Amino acid sequence: MDSPQILQFVDEAVCAKTGKHLNNLQRGIISGILKRQRYADVAETYGYSSQHVKKASHELLQMLSEVFSEQVKKSNLESVIERHIHQNITTLGNNNTFKDSNKISYINNCPNPSTPTPDKSQPQTHDFHDNNRANLEKIGKLRQFGLSDDQIAEVLELPLDVVKQVDFEE
Repeated sequence: MDSPQILQFVDEAVCAKTGKHLNNLQRGIISGILKRQRYADVAETYGYSSQHVKKASHELLQMLSEVFSEQVKKSNLESVIERHIHQNITTLGNNNTFKDSNKISYINNCPNPSTPTPDKSQPQTHDFHDNNRANLEKIGKLRQFGLSDDQIAEVLELPLDVVKQVDFEE
């Protein structure tokens, strides 16, 4: 995983816990620590004194300790982040729930729930499996992510009864 992805993960975790995103200096400090830079190097890059960067780093590491519920230091930042990234990936693969920073929400702005209406003018396909094998795989994955059959039908633009049939046909 490269630095922008790591920074995005940490930013989302921080935002989920605090409601605030990382600022440029905090992102620079994390990048600097991961690149094994000295505070003086980070300070020079961002136009601050090394003392200011050191203080900001201390505050950032304390905040990350709260966010990740374990002590985070300059010496273990990389392993803590890797562990939490792996933990979130494992959680996504094994459960139907997400960690705080990784949630899929469903917002329905329509006053009445929408139900796909089949097009009666077109002949219906009798062999669902042959024509929609890719959708079958997607349905399973979307269920792993915790989506309901209604949500899956809407995302894949399939009739709800077809999505529900997948349980019985698998």
